[in-house]
Amino acid sequence: MKRYLIPATVVILLVGFCFWWYSPRQVIQRRTNSLLETLTFEKGGGRAARNLGGYALHDLLAKDVELETPTIPEANGNFSRDDLEAAYAWLANQAKETRFELQEIHDIAIHDTTATVKCSLFGLVELPTYRSADGNYEVTFDWVKEEDGWKLTRAVWDKKP
Repeated sequence: MKRYLIPATVVILLVGFCFWWYSPRQVIQRRTNSLLETLTFEKGGGRAARNLGGYALHDLLAKDVELETPTIPEANGNFSRDDLEAAYAWLANQAKETRFELQEIHDIAIHDTTATVKCSLFGLVELPTYRSADGNYEVTFDWVKEEDGWKLTRAVWDKKP
């Protein structure tokens, strides 16, 4: 009987870990982190490495995405995935540095095939002549579950005072 105790404990722990790891909340949290990491370009990073992030971005975005931000007027509106990938490629080639650091997740609300993440983050976009974003933001990400996983459908950025 004792010889079954250790394997049974290992199996129970593995099953518990799998339930936790693949729970919608954890998947959404990982997708949000992945999005922020993809949008972050280290200072002095190579353009080729930056542009490879476009493949990761493609898997994170829905066919159409709505953006709202107070700091970049041109970045407001509804955009196709292709438009956002082109903007990402431009940014990858132009930015000196971008940084998006998650500070705190306030809430993750999941309803069947939709999810909303409310969080605080630090954002920096340094272009050759100016910084289009620099500071702390309250952000809401809306996700929808499609056949191939969770996709970003909306992002709302509000500058913290």
